[in-house]
Amino acid sequence: MASTRTKEASEPVLRAATVSANGAAPTAGGAPGEGLGLTREDLLRMYSLIAVTRAIDERMWILNRAGKVPFVISGQGHEGAQVGIAYALRQGYDWMVPYYRSVASVLTFGMTPREILLAQFARAVDPSSGGRQMPGHYGAAQHNILSTSSPVATQVLHAVGIAFAAKLRKTDQVTITYLGEGASNQGDFHEGLNFAGIHKLPVIVVVENNGYAISVPASLESAVEDIATRAAGYGMPGVIVDGADVLACYRAGKEAVERARRGDGPTLIEAKVTRMTAHSSDDQHTKYRTAQELEQEKARDPLPRFRQQLRDAGFLDDKEEARIASEAREIVEDATDWAESQPEPDPATATHHVYAPGTAGAGAPASEG
Repeated sequence: MASTRTKEASEPVLRAATVSANGAAPTAGGAPGEGLGLTREDLLRMYSLIAVTRAIDERMWILNRAGKVPFVISGQGHEGAQVGIAYALRQGYDWMVPYYRSVASVLTFGMTPREILLAQFARAVDPSSGGRQMPGHYGAAQHNILSTSSPVATQVLHAVGIAFAAKLRKTDQVTITYLGEGASNQGDFHEGLNFAGIHKLPVIVVVENNGYAISVPASLESAVEDIATRAAGYGMPGVIVDGADVLACYRAGKEAVERARRGDGPTLIEAKVTRMTAHSSDDQHTKYRTAQELEQEKARDPLPRFRQQLRDAGFLDDKEEARIASEAREIVEDATDWAESQPEPDPATATHHVYAPGTAGAGAPASEG
């Protein structure tokens, strides 16, 4: 992974698909995206986001095994749901409160691959925490992405608070937050949904149900099979969607965003996804998942499923697929090389932004805030 780029080089970006001279028209005739207002360009961008996210995830595992980054918590199998649901949001206007698997969500919402890799390498210019947090804690103030919560499910309360502020200010901003089905058994989840339901807040809560809370199967996590059924207790819709169906996820996200923006209140979306890797780089899932199960779960991988859907519709051919794959490799190589080349945090700044300025242990003068 030797770099041929300078630190000042501009970051490669996901380019839109090549469009005919007539421009990008909405899909029609029973094609993917029909009735959703999505163009061919949108569909190929969504596919590119999933492909780039998968490439970043795979690179994080390589870096971890090479001893360059300390920890990986993977989102392989979740990317289709994340891109689909987040695609209807307004970048830079709405709010996102992610969780540790939300790489595709934050990329869709405006974070860049370089920023994701900065968090993995814990570099000083990492927008998530300035290199102070473990990998997987994504956030970026400039993108309206609130820092990921470490205790699971507390992010629901944070998201509900932001949505309450938006309602009071009459801004029509929508807040979205994410968690796993295991976290939905925490009190914060129920308190957040209860408050959101009472006040009809513009918030979307997405449960990415991959069937496991680390090693505990869903059947031992909850007495109900579908987490979305809990929504009825809080006076909001509960939507269940196939997390491997990108366009079904987009429809669910779009409808929830429109509902929130109209002032009709919150939505609970449960995306049934698969976790294609271990819970994290510190977990050995073959201890509790059989080889047969893991093989069967490959059929629920959203990347090849969406690829085939676009191919069948004539929106993706060998040339376009090769372009997207090459672009993904270029983006990941650039992000890796650039992030690794950035300076590490100065140990003397370790307590900055941890204690209030001027207090014992703050370590920074009051003027630094």
